[in-house]
Amino acid sequence: MTPAQEAPPDGAHANAAVYAASALQERVKELTCLYGISQLSERFDGCIEKILQGVAELIPAGWQYPDIARARITIDGCSYSTAGFSPGPQRQAAAIVADGRPRGSVEIVYTELRPERDEGPFLGEERSLLDEVAAKIGLIIERHQGKDERSRLQTQLLHADRLATIGQLAAGVAHELNEPLSGILGFAQLARKHPNVPAHAADDIQKIVNACLHAREVIKRLLLFARQGPRARSRLSLNEIIAGALDLFEHHLKKEAITLVTALDPYLPKIEGDPGQLTQVLVNLVTNAIQAMPQGGTLTIRTAAGAGDVVCVVDDTGVGMGEDVRSRIFDPFFTTKDVDHGTGLGLPVAHGIVAAHGGTIAAESDPGRGTRFTIRLPIEEPGE
Repeated sequence: MTPAQEAPPDGAHANAAVYAASALQERVKELTCLYGISQLSERFDGCIEKILQGVAELIPAGWQYPDIARARITIDGCSYSTAGFSPGPQRQAAAIVADGRPRGSVEIVYTELRPERDEGPFLGEERSLLDEVAAKIGLIIERHQGKDERSRLQTQLLHADRLATIGQLAAGVAHELNEPLSGILGFAQLARKHPNVPAHAADDIQKIVNACLHAREVIKRLLLFARQGPRARSRLSLNEIIAGALDLFEHHLKKEAITLVTALDPYLPKIEGDPGQLTQVLVNLVTNAIQAMPQGGTLTIRTAAGAGDVVCVVDDTGVGMGEDVRSRIFDPFFTTKDVDHGTGLGLPVAHGIVAAHGGTIAAESDPGRGTRFTIRLPIEEPGE
């Protein structure tokens, strides 16, 4: 037997066996850790906080020195950690990514120094395990957010359906009010013409007539807004649309201590459009502006002629919004309001209406400094 063929000494066999047993034990610990995370995800399916805390407590058992290992998961600024966690020199971390963007990290530290291995005191396999744990946490977050989003959309769809029903009822009520209102108006006008009516009574009757005329105008605009009128486009004045929409908010603006400033270009060219749809756009923007100024403020509406278009600017001094919100305001069902105060449909509908008219709508905003919406609608000459 040549030296190369000689059997290794018994000590070498013993060391190999110990190493294999140790490596197997480490793999078992890693698989147990991953299996435990899967079980937690199923057990606390509806509570992301319990899942993340449970995962943090499971992680140390998968490492070579579990007794001195401490773990922490940080997601969107919130931390979930094992008892006694504190940053130390021997640390291993992995980024958590969900929906394609960084959301936080998962990290493991040793509270006592250990000999250097593949990555500090950590094994190469432990790096793979930590990356796998981070990936699983990312999937858990995505699944949880998907369920929340489906639930939120379902609630908002139901609320939107209720609003549509309320709109139909409001249109029906407006129709019902028209008949008695016409009767009151007619009899008041007849009474005013009677030759024996005292002067002070005539003045009171005139007030009834004026109130009836105003109420009839409000009902007409309500029916137009509720889409109960003709839908054909026509040549119209955007200034008149704005004035009609603002009439609906006259008392609301006073109640909310909001000062209305209008600067409407008297020479504004007419445009081709659907008066009901454009009224809806203005109503949506004014409603949002009022809700953005709970402590009062100033609402400014301006119009001007541009290069081939008319421009309408709706400016408020409300709470404003950050870029993360502003970038999504035209997404259907996106809203920062409570369910009872918004469906996330107003601005997407307004965007759709403006786009259908060949125009554009854009928003500028800063937190605490208000919001400005700029609408541009094309000028179309008669016969085009």
